[in-house]
Amino acid sequence: MKHNEVAQRIAAAVHPENVVAAAHCATRLRLVLKDVKNIDQQALDDDPDLKGTFNADGQYQIIVGPGDVNKVYDEFVKLTGVKSATTDDLKKVAAQNGKPNPLMALIKVLSDIFVPLIPALVAGGLLMALNNVLTAAGIFGTKSLVAMYPQITGLAQMVNLMAAAPFAFLPILIGITATRRFGGSEILGAAAGMMLVMPDLINGYKVAEVIASGKMPTWDLFGLHVAQAGYQGQVLPVIGVAFILATLEKFFHKHLKGAVDFTFTPMLAILITGFVTFTIVGPILRIVSNGLTDGLTWMVTTFGFIGYAIFGSFYSAIVITGLHQSFPAIETQLLANISKTGGDFIFPIATCANVAQGAATFAMYFLGKGNEKLRALSSSAGASAMLGITEPALFGVNLKYKFPFFIALGASGVASLVMGLFHVLSSSLGPAGVIGFIAIPPTKWGGFFLAVVVSFVLAFSITLVYGRQHLAAINGQTAPTDSATSVPVDDATKDSVEIETGYSVDAPVAGELIDISTVKDPVFSTGMMGTGIAIEPSGNQIIAPADGEITVAYDTKHAYGMKTEDGVEVLIHVGIDTVNLAGKGFESQVSQGQHVKQGDLLGTFDTKIIQEAGYPVTTMVIITNTNEFDRVIADQDYGRQVATNQVILTAIPKDDAAKS
Repeated sequence: MKHNEVAQRIAAAVHPENVVAAAHCATRLRLVLKDVKNIDQQALDDDPDLKGTFNADGQYQIIVGPGDVNKVYDEFVKLTGVKSATTDDLKKVAAQNGKPNPLMALIKVLSDIFVPLIPALVAGGLLMALNNVLTAAGIFGTKSLVAMYPQITGLAQMVNLMAAAPFAFLPILIGITATRRFGGSEILGAAAGMMLVMPDLINGYKVAEVIASGKMPTWDLFGLHVAQAGYQGQVLPVIGVAFILATLEKFFHKHLKGAVDFTFTPMLAILITGFVTFTIVGPILRIVSNGLTDGLTWMVTTFGFIGYAIFGSFYSAIVITGLHQSFPAIETQLLANISKTGGDFIFPIATCANVAQGAATFAMYFLGKGNEKLRALSSSAGASAMLGITEPALFGVNLKYKFPFFIALGASGVASLVMGLFHVLSSSLGPAGVIGFIAIPPTKWGGFFLAVVVSFVLAFSITLVYGRQHLAAINGQTAPTDSATSVPVDDATKDSVEIETGYSVDAPVAGELIDISTVKDPVFSTGMMGTGIAIEPSGNQIIAPADGEITVAYDTKHAYGMKTEDGVEVLIHVGIDTVNLAGKGFESQVSQGQHVKQGDLLGTFDTKIIQEAGYPVTTMVIITNTNEFDRVIADQDYGRQVATNQVILTAIPKDDAAKS
């Protein structure tokens, strides 16, 4: 790569006068632009040295690759005279340059609160589904399994108890994550959540009934009668409590010192929060929260299948904006009040949308004859979408070619209409894909599967027909250039003789293997940088995965690039957006140009510091020169724990290279 020429082409495409500031991370050039529309996108898409572009959080990001991006950046700054900045500075510039969006800020807060809770909520939801299988009639016969086999009654009761726990004590879980999000102590947040579900209070699910009967017990506080009402199943009141608690805690930490702060801050924060919650904030936000749920339920009840169809037609578009991150808060409220709402209508609609996007992506596989890169990405991304993860399909295929995305929107709308006709509601959370039936009451399985089939058939067939009529062939010549899309990721259980001819890469960190397509960064999840795999670390050491030379060792210490003695170029990237930490939480033991042996220590990282700053520590391991090999074999036994001496990637050389 001729870095000066690449920088010149980028400058010509984005126009120097349009650039406010520039920075770079381990893989990409990050720009804040005055007007993102005032660029030559086609020139960037067609550039053979660039691996892709995308726009997020006010930053226009151009993927160059490790080892090259810093050199291209230096040349770009020289050519344009643009303001140089750190990635942290760039975030501030982007925030100042962009228009404030209160809605997106609110959605980001909700996302930060609920994403950590998803494992507990999904576990509870799937256990609810299992309980449905055990207790619902009509699945295995006219009677339920419990009725046919009374000896499993105890098992069903235990499953039901475990399923109900995350929802019954939801305020405690939200108290933890919300207080942490607002900068307070998560332990105090848990205590505040416990305060709201104490058994001495009227259970939150019975509050409306008790109030209607006129038998609500109250506390007499200086002549003010305060209802002794619990908040089981509530969302917004607990978030409000967490905000008040964190604000008070920070205030007292600032104004109280030493032993006084340690002793009295927790007590004062909890005491004041409790009074404010039960007297003012709790009752008001309960009304708002119930009103939101009632409003959505009214919409579905009033407009029925038409409401389903409208929502389904826009769901995937909502995913692109990130607005869907607020849905867990709504779904949780719907499920927590299932006796009143009947269930969650968002889940079946999301299933239709995800299946449609997956089907359109699969159609692109058949349209991509001659384009092995497209076929490789569309097959894996399509399968991921069918299971409920659509980002690889959306950003890697459908939005790139445009027509598959819009066809899938229409198919989703029709399929959602079918869901609405059968009034399909989920009774729990679960995977919003083809296996989502486990979260649907058995009596609604027929309507659910019919809608899924409609979604798949319409999206797949229309995309295929339209593509064949409007594209002679989607291949390397006629398709949008995508030099970054990776070659096929083969099954790890290949013939051992074949694997022996390849070049192996060990795990640089110990931990659990996960599918890189599920990582929340399109640069990695869509294969822009090459074929790879991700690891959820269990340790904190970064180890050399092979013998070779360190080609990239950034000051931020969060990423390393190396070229093995076999010619395999490996990128090790710890966390997502951890470049923003500017080295905090990381230590490095190597420098650029240094030769290392397999097993040598490259660096360490502090998981607690990284996570407390709001970043995941998921570590990506990518072969960035994937296209120089016949194929790359990635260990796909996701969920398996690996040590740093175990092979996770194997690069198979091309025939001519192997012979030489």
